[in-house]
Amino acid sequence: MSDTLTRLAEVLEARKGAAPDSSYVASLYHKGLNKILEKVGEESVETILAAKDAAVSGDTRELIGETADLWFHSLVMLAALDQHPQAVLDELDRRFGLSGHAEKAARPHN
Repeated sequence: MSDTLTRLAEVLEARKGAAPDSSYVASLYHKGLNKILEKVGEESVETILAAKDAAVSGDTRELIGETADLWFHSLVMLAALDQHPQAVLDELDRRFGLSGHAEKAARPHN
């Protein structure tokens, strides 16, 4: 599974210096972090709506597509902030086996 993330991270990194008209990702980088965050928010809402629809219809095709869009744009966000998906995988590994309540309680409060 992480091979896909690694390959995607490599492509996202390579697109950072590309001309804005050369790819969708390059155009997002050119538009800046606010545009990337806007896309993450948009895809989040679309994923939520697709999940609600799937709960009623039983058809998860749209849910899977919207979740892929959300993950993709989240990876673009991470790359724009010079973070690799491995950092997220490492955090998930760290949490594995911990009680969700204990993990949440251990987080620094803002």
